[in-house]
Amino acid sequence: MKVILVEDVPTLGKMGELVKVAGGYGRNYLIPYGKAIKATTQNMKILDHQTKQLKDQIDKIKRDAEKLAKRIDAVSCTIAKPAGEEEKIFGSVTSMDIVESLKVEGIEVDRRKIILDEPIKTLGIYTIPIKLHSAVTAHVKVWVVKA
Repeated sequence: MKVILVEDVPTLGKMGELVKVAGGYGRNYLIPYGKAIKATTQNMKILDHQTKQLKDQIDKIKRDAEKLAKRIDAVSCTIAKPAGEEEKIFGSVTSMDIVESLKVEGIEVDRRKIILDEPIKTLGIYTIPIKLHSAVTAHVKVWVVKA
């Protein structure tokens, strides 16, 4: 029996795949529990249409992320913090500080997308990666200066 998976089934396949299963497994488990539908020609056409729509949405999201990455790459942020001797700042520069600095430039970014291994604690110039999409990473130049 051929079925189209409606959701991911761990040992069988991913959502949208056409798989061949035993008749009883399909009729008694997959179809009643909403994990799969029968692979008819009409269901195949519906699946193809939904797959195309999903692909278009994913492409649009990626294009938007690439546009935002170009804007971020062109921006340089300056963050002023009070500092003591040996160029150590009081406190630290966190992802929230970078988000606020980007807002001043007119760029909205979620703080969880900023890849900052540990907070910045010294003055200097840093290149911070921002993961906008699984395939798109932007880099913002951050200048940490003495206030």
